Amino acid sequence: MTAPVTIGPALKPAGPPGDIARVLLCDDSAVIRAAMSRMLESDPGVRVISRVANGQQAVDAVRRERFDVAVLDIEMPVMDGMTALPLLLRADPGLRVVMASTLTTRGADIALRALRLGAADYVPKPSVATIADDSFRSELLAKVKGLARLRRRDFAPTTPVRAPAVASRPAGREAPVLLAVGSSTGGPQALFALVQGLGRFVSVPVVITQHMPATFTPILADHLTRLAAMPCAEARDGEALVNGRIHLTPGDRHLLVEGRPGALRARLSDGPAENFCRPSVDPMLRSAAVSCGGRVLVVMLTGMGHDGRDGTRAVVEAGGTALAQDEATSVVWGMPGAIATAGLCHRVLPLQALAGSILDLLRPGSSRPPAQTTHAVSHT
Repeated sequence: MTAPVTIGPALKPAGPPGDIARVLLCDDSAVIRAAMSRMLESDPGVRVISRVANGQQAVDAVRRERFDVAVLDIEMPVMDGMTALPLLLRADPGLRVVMASTLTTRGADIALRALRLGAADYVPKPSVATIADDSFRSELLAKVKGLARLRRRDFAPTTPVRAPAVASRPAGREAPVLLAVGSSTGGPQALFALVQGLGRFVSVPVVITQHMPATFTPILADHLTRLAAMPCAEARDGEALVNGRIHLTPGDRHLLVEGRPGALRARLSDGPAENFCRPSVDPMLRSAAVSCGGRVLVVMLTGMGHDGRDGTRAVVEAGGTALAQDEATSVVWGMPGAIATAGLCHRVLPLQALAGSILDLLRPGSSRPPAQTTHAVSHT
């Protein structure tokens, strides 16, 4: 049972912050707090301002001073993370909260529910035995630094900011028969926004590869179904890819697209990891380029690394089209930046503009002429 909480006024921003990400760590394990603090402060761009042991202490800390990011454990005494989350966001609506979730079905469901309630992202909570894992350190730092950068945009001028120019390509000459989406760091929130924007009007099958553990992908599919007008489920080996349905790549498998336009099917693979990932976006896109005769619309969302770049090249060279999320709205502009800077994109757009562009490109005969703009305008 949690302690009663008195809700005070929202914390007033202390003014424009510098380039240092100010972090609040909240975990009931002193060992985990100390280890995560060392990881974060190994980067000169991050400073852990406060370390607390429960949600009540986190709420009190946020009322006292400004943080860019809070890393919040879920299971804690006095006040758990899910109870604390809305109180933290009420105290400071601009705070970015990262939930630390165990790699269990229950942990996955709680973490993704937290995203729908306003959390910015999640990290799989390490055990004392695995806390030193370098991949966890890289993921934690990428999310904290990326979310802190987005938080700092709250203090930027509201005038439009022009993104760096990138070479653009014309849209494919034939309407796509498949929509293929890749995402990683920051991806769940981006996917939630994208599917809500698409609604029920997608006339082709949708395949999504999100870098995510196997315990999380079925829960992600369920949450996407609740948010979208389209049904979403983990892809099954050999199943037909159906118009207006989202087929999500299961964790620890690759999704390949086989068949031909109008008769596409999913094939799951236990092949080796690509770009250190399984699932990986590249196998999905390479296979789709062949099976669809290039009639694929690629959408690359926020993510670390360059997974999906080579697969996007295969799609574009076969006659397909690619869109990328812009840097200003991405937690990490790795995957979308890789295809943008390689000159593989038709457009680079803010997250909120992607759904409209997708629907335009899926309409037969629309947007077939070459694009007139070389880059998108991003807004703070």
